[in-house]
Amino acid sequence: MLLKENIPVKYIFGKIKKEVIMVTIYAVLIAIMYNSFHFTRISIPIAVPTILGTVISLLLAFKSNQAYDRWWEARTLWGAIVNDTRSLTRQLLTFVDTPYAEDEQKAFCERVAKRQVAWCHSLSRHLRKEDPLQGLERLISAEDIEHVKRYANIPLGLLELQGADLRAAFKLGWITEYQQVAMDETLTRFSNEMGGCERIKNTVFPATYSVYIHLSVLLFVLLLPFGLIEFFGVVEVPLVIAIASSFFLIENMAIHLQDPFENKPTDTPTTTISRNIERDIKQMLKENYKQEEPAIGASYNKNKVFYIL
Repeated sequence: MLLKENIPVKYIFGKIKKEVIMVTIYAVLIAIMYNSFHFTRISIPIAVPTILGTVISLLLAFKSNQAYDRWWEARTLWGAIVNDTRSLTRQLLTFVDTPYAEDEQKAFCERVAKRQVAWCHSLSRHLRKEDPLQGLERLISAEDIEHVKRYANIPLGLLELQGADLRAAFKLGWITEYQQVAMDETLTRFSNEMGGCERIKNTVFPATYSVYIHLSVLLFVLLLPFGLIEFFGVVEVPLVIAIASSFFLIENMAIHLQDPFENKPTDTPTTTISRNIERDIKQMLKENYKQEEPAIGASYNKNKVFYIL
C-alpha cells in the first residue's frame, strides 16, 4: 500500500503514459491539419463536449464511489480481524491461562493464539492467490500443516482446528460451557470476516460498465479538440492533454481501488496488518517479537514512497 502522501508524479502519470502520448499525437495532428488545410477546418460547438464531459464526470464519480466502497469494506473487515484476534487471545489468557494453570494449559493457549496469527497470514496470501502455507511453519506445528494441506481453503482448515481445540479444552474442564460459547462466537466472526473478504475478491466489478465508461471517455477526448481549436488555436493541445489526463486518472484510480486484494500498491495492506497482529499477540503471550524484513514485493524508492504488498 502507498504509505506516504508524497506520491511521485512519475508514478501517477506512469499509469496513463500511453493514453497521454496518444492524446498528444492526436491533438497535435488536429492542430496541424486545422491550420494548414482549409478544407479540414472542422469545429463543433463547445457545448457538445461540455455536455458530454458533464455526463461522463457523473458516471466516473459513481464508479469511483463504488470502487472506494469495496476498498473501504475490505479495510473494515481486516480491522475487525485485528480486534477479534486480540479478543480471542485475551479470552484464552483470561479463561485458561490463569496464575494456577498447568504447563499443558499454557501450551494450549500459546498454540491456539499462534494458530490464529497463522490464520491471518494465510488468509492474506489466500486472497492474493499466493501460497497460503508459506511461512506458517514458524507459527504452527508440522501436524497442523499436514492437516490443512488437505483443504483447498487453508484458512478454513485452520479455523476447523481452532474449533476442535476449543471442544477438547471444554471436555478437559479447562473452560466452562459459557466460555466455550463465547470463544466459539469469536471464531464465527472470523469465518464471517473471511467470507466477506472472499465475496469482495470473487465478485468482479461489472466489465460492461467499465467498458462503456471507457468508450465514453474516448469519445469525449476525440471530440474535445474540435470544440476548443476555434477559440484557442494551437493552445488547444495542452488544454486537451490536461483535460484528458484528468479523466484518465480518475478512471484508473477507480480501476485500482475496485480490487483491494490484487497485490498492488493500492491494496488493503493485509501483510502489514498481519505482521502487526503477530507483534501484538506475541507481546500478549510475553514473547519477544522481532520485526521481520519487508515481504517479497515491498520496495523503497528514491522519492521516499514505501510500498508494502
